[in-house]
Amino acid sequence: MAYRYLGNSGLKISEITYGNWLTHGSQVENDVATKCVHAALDAGITTFDTADVYANGAAEQVLGDALKGQRREGLEIFTKVYFPVGERGPNDTGLSRKHIHEGIDNSLRRLGTDYVDLYQAHRYDHETPLEETIAAFADVVRAGKALYIGVSEWNADQLRAGQALARQAGFSIVSNQPQYSALWRVIEERVVPTSRELGISQIVWSPIAQGVLTGKYKPGQAPPAGSRATDEKGGDEMIKRYLTDDVLTRVQDLQPVADDLGITMAQLAVAWVLANDNIAAALVGASRPEQITENVKASEVTLDSDVLAKIDAALGDAIITDPNLTTSPGKRLV
Repeated sequence: MAYRYLGNSGLKISEITYGNWLTHGSQVENDVATKCVHAALDAGITTFDTADVYANGAAEQVLGDALKGQRREGLEIFTKVYFPVGERGPNDTGLSRKHIHEGIDNSLRRLGTDYVDLYQAHRYDHETPLEETIAAFADVVRAGKALYIGVSEWNADQLRAGQALARQAGFSIVSNQPQYSALWRVIEERVVPTSRELGISQIVWSPIAQGVLTGKYKPGQAPPAGSRATDEKGGDEMIKRYLTDDVLTRVQDLQPVADDLGITMAQLAVAWVLANDNIAAALVGASRPEQITENVKASEVTLDSDVLAKIDAALGDAIITDPNLTTSPGKRLV
């Protein structure tokens, strides 16, 4: 496992990070989730990402239980705040001072730790003054409840404004967590250049495009039973945009590229993400321990310019690049 610095901070994280969105407390049983976490640890992953909204808090609880007994100093635990959690009252969402302070305390309780290494704004809150949000994050850092602050799916202008206020408050935003894959490249035009300038790294989610880049979804065929495309708890909604015969046919054209390198298509997808030097880590989830064991091997793969060109040619106009698709909800959900 290789490790990369997170933004301009001194914190190193495993470049393949374990994420438990849509799995812990939802798709897989707790004992299987624990086995997946232990497989990640065995593979050299030290960084674990979750959020309070995942399974309405259950994902944090499962992750905390799975990490019990591990040396806390040897782990980097990340979580997030923004979306509705708990009773879904009027203040149970957003980035107000109230929700951030209550959110961090609840997350620490569920995770069974005194602090998180990274606390992230899960989306941009258009209904709370940014000054209030940044001041609340500064309070959390000063209280020792989070060591670093990050954001998720913020656009370039939001990153710039947030970083200016954060530095005035005595800390820096070190990371952004956007969706990014060989198919979904909307951060490349604006977010990545701005982040480089501001000392912000990307921790990217869905590097395998919800499983599409594994090649298991075939054009003209029904999705495999038990796959994300058949998950009515939320996974099927995210993957719909890719389940067209044109996209799936283009993805199949990546198989010869992976074969020439002697790797799986999933490993190719993760290695492609890690080829971008602004990426600190690729988030990888798992419903089975062996998925982690296989995907971690992408950390050993370096893609040269010829391979990257072949990937671009294979995917062609299936690649989504519109920078305006980096968005946060205009209104809170409760």
